[in-house]
Amino acid sequence: MKSVFDTAAPKRPVNLSLNQDLVAKARRLTENLSAEVEGLLAEFVERQAAERDEHAQSLRRSAHVANAFLERNGSLSDEFSAF
Repeated sequence: MKSVFDTAAPKRPVNLSLNQDLVAKARRLTENLSAEVEGLLAEFVERQAAERDEHAQSLRRSAHVANAFLERNGSLSDEFSAF
């Protein structure tokens, strides 16, 4: 499966504000908290990108349906337009 990010990109430190108790509990559950958070962040980015793509596709379908309606029937305001 293709990754949603460049896995070869260099790592850099970031400053996050996280609940102290949650971090302590997570550290007891994993030897590499950074890798766990990176994996969760990658899942989040992938999910958000998929949702945005799905929304954009839905908008394109709606626009296609509206355009097809206009081509067949013309605009509803055409009969009220004065030329």
